[in-house]
Amino acid sequence: MSPVAADVDAPVAAMDLGTNSFHLLVGRPSGNNRFEILEREKEVVRLGSGSGDMKQLKPEAIDRGVAALGRFRRIAESSGAEIHAVATSAVREASNRDEFLDRAWSEAGVRVEVVSGAEEARLIHLGVLQAVPAFDRRVLVVDIGGGSTEFVVGLGGEVLGARSLKLGAIRLTERFLATEPLKSKALAEARAYVRSYLTPVERLVAKAGGFEVAVGSSGTILNVAEMVRAARGQDPMRTVSNASFTASELAGMIDELATRPTVAKRADVPGLDPRRADIILGGVVVLEQVFRVLGIDEMVVSDFALREGVLLDVLRRRQSSSLGHLRDLRYESVIHLASLTPGDDEKEHGAQVAELALQLFEGTRDQHGLDSRCEEWLEAAAVLCNVGLVVSHDRHHLHSYYLIRHTDLLTGFTDHEIELIALVARYHRKSAPKASHAEYARLSEDDRRLVRVLAGLLRMAVGLDRTRNRVVDAVRVEPDGKQGIRVVVEPVVGADTELELYSAAARKDLLEEALGVSIELVLAS
Repeated sequence: MSPVAADVDAPVAAMDLGTNSFHLLVGRPSGNNRFEILEREKEVVRLGSGSGDMKQLKPEAIDRGVAALGRFRRIAESSGAEIHAVATSAVREASNRDEFLDRAWSEAGVRVEVVSGAEEARLIHLGVLQAVPAFDRRVLVVDIGGGSTEFVVGLGGEVLGARSLKLGAIRLTERFLATEPLKSKALAEARAYVRSYLTPVERLVAKAGGFEVAVGSSGTILNVAEMVRAARGQDPMRTVSNASFTASELAGMIDELATRPTVAKRADVPGLDPRRADIILGGVVVLEQVFRVLGIDEMVVSDFALREGVLLDVLRRRQSSSLGHLRDLRYESVIHLASLTPGDDEKEHGAQVAELALQLFEGTRDQHGLDSRCEEWLEAAAVLCNVGLVVSHDRHHLHSYYLIRHTDLLTGFTDHEIELIALVARYHRKSAPKASHAEYARLSEDDRRLVRVLAGLLRMAVGLDRTRNRVVDAVRVEPDGKQGIRVVVEPVVGADTELELYSAAARKDLLEEALGVSIELVLAS
C-alpha cells in the first residue's frame, strides 16, 4: 500500500497470516476505538505444516497462502477497505520468507508485514481487551498458534511483560505426536519438552506481579472451550468470548484425547473441529503445561486476538496521525534504543535534528505528499541515526542501520517499518541510496522514493545542527516564486549559523532529486 493519506473513516481489512490458519477481518470505524464488523473469513492454509522446524516454507504451502491472500484481497476491496496484513511465526522463521512475501505482493496484491514475537503479543493483548472485560485487572493472555505461543501480562491497557516461545500446535505435533498409534512415551516427552521452555515465562509473570485473570485467545483454546462445553452436555456457543473452563476440565479433555491413539478417533470427540483433529493434542499439551507451571485454575476465552488488535492499532494510529509524532509505546521504544547512543551531546543533537526534520517534513508536504506515518518513521530515524556510535565513529551510519534493524527493543513497529526507519537512518550521511545497495534495491518503487525523501529531509536537518550547539531555532518552507522552494532558517538570537547554512546547503542534493525541485537556504531577516 502506498504511504499516502488514508480516509480516517475508511474500513480496515486486517489479515492474520498464522502457521495454521489465515484470518480476515474487515471492520468499519465506529468511534472511540471501536469498529463494526463487515466481513470475517478463515482459511486453514497450514503455511508451516510439513516444514520440519519452521525453517523452510514448502512450495505447495506458499501456493496455498498466496491463493488465500488473493481471495482475501478481493473481499477487502469489495468493502473499499485499507488492507493491513501481518505474518507470524511460520513466515518470521522461514529462510525463504522473501519468496512468500514477494509472491504475496506480485500475485495476490497484498503487502505483508512480518511482526516480531513481542509485537505479535502486544497486538493480541490489544485485541483481547476489546472482548474480555479485564481492562482494570492484571491479565495474563495466552495465545497458542501453530508455530509459537505468545504470553502477555497487562494492566489498564499497558503491557507489563511479553514473551514469545517457539511452542505451537503444529510444531509440537510434528516433533513428538505425528506417529500413529500414539505412544504414551511420546506424550510424556512432549510434556517434558514444553515444561523445559516455560521457565522464562514463569519469571516474566512473577516479575509483572502475577495475574488476576487468565485469558486464552487462540484457535486451540477456543476449540478446547467448545469441547468442554460439549462434555458438559451444553449446546454449542454462538459467541465464544467470555466462556471459561477450569484446570480440572482441561485435564479431563486431554485424557479424552490421549486415550484415542489416532487422528481419526480423536476427530470423533464432541465439539472438536475436524480440521484441527491432527494438531489438537499438540496444542492442548502446551496449554496443559502452561496451566500447570503458571498455576492457572480457570481460563476465560476471547474470540478477539491478533487480527482485532491489528485493526484497532490502525484506528489508533489514524486518530493520532494529525499530531505527526510518535505516540506512546512506539515513542518509548525509540527512546529506549536511543539511550544506547554515547554522550549526552549526541542525544541532544538527535532531539534537535528530529525537531528540525519534522519542521521540514511539514513545510514540504505539498511537494512529497506523504502521510503522517512517514513523519513517525522520520522522527524515529532522526532520533536513532547516531546510535551506531556505540560501535564506532567510523562507518557509524552502517552500524546504526544494523542496530535498528536487528534490535528487539523497538515495539509497536512492523518489520517493514523497522526496515524503512533503519534505511533512512543509514542514509543520514555519506552515500545516497543506490541500486547497488541490496537492502535499498529490495524495496518497492514507492518505498525507494519514500526513503529518498525522508533521508533527504534528515540530511538537511543534520546539517542544520552541524556545530551541535542548537543555534537554529526553527525552519520554515516557502515557494521561491519560480519552480523551487526556499528554506528560511531562523537562528537563536545572537547565534552564528554560518556553518549550519553551509552544511545544510551541501547536503540538499538528495532532497532536491527526491522532490524534483530546487532548494535555496536563506537566513531569516
